Amino acid sequence: MSRSSLAQDPGSTAAFTVLKRALDLESESRGPQALVCYQEGIDLLLQVLKGTKDETKKRNLRKIISDHMDRAEHLKKRLDQEKEAGKYHKQIKIEENATGFSYESLFQEYLSETVTEVWIEDPYIRHTHQLYNFLRFCEMLVKRPCKVKTIHLLTSLDEGTGKDQHSGLEEIKQSLRNHGVSLELEYSSSIHDREIRFNNGWIIKIGRGLDYFKKPQSRFSLGYCDFDLRPCHETTVDIFHNKHTKKI
Repeated sequence: MSRSSLAQDPGSTAAFTVLKRALDLESESRGPQALVCYQEGIDLLLQVLKGTKDETKKRNLRKIISDHMDRAEHLKKRLDQEKEAGKYHKQIKIEENATGFSYESLFQEYLSETVTEVWIEDPYIRHTHQLYNFLRFCEMLVKRPCKVKTIHLLTSLDEGTGKDQHSGLEEIKQSLRNHGVSLELEYSSSIHDREIRFNNGWIIKIGRGLDYFKKPQSRFSLGYCDFDLRPCHETTVDIFHNKHTKKI
């Protein structure tokens, strides 16, 4: 029985669609996303297998499942080797006015339960909307499965309205303390780079730092609250892995 005949089943059709997406992602060097699609596609085929009585169809399904499991395992080993060697690099290009890039969507796959400490280097945590961006980032860290205990922020001092910046960051610091998280603040006049590090080895560099969202059209427009719906400025996100993460 051919794969095309298997695809006549709705469940198989959905599975093959997801597995094709996995192959496409792997060919585009988007390994982590490909692994997710492999797992989803394999799970769908396993569900089809459970409901299949035809022995020939079962044999075909087992062969397809086994082949994709082997491919997914090989990909996982290669990604792990790249991480160990410090050679892992993934790049995301956010187009002008693109949506779907909230902090949760961008960072969630890197925030495991092992994350307890985070370093943020961003010269532009100064104005009110930038302070709110940082606050949203902190909220994500508190509510994700990770168990963050310490956040380090290195930013530049706003010489014009530094008082507002300082008071805002102190309020965030106190609020984090109420949730059992310590915020360590440091200012530098020579900072230019933008970088976020997690102590599980992930390093994320965003061209515009945390400030890549556009101003909402109005207070009552979609995207004002849900940042997945907020249009973005064009920027590039580079993601690396280094098991020996250094402090800023």
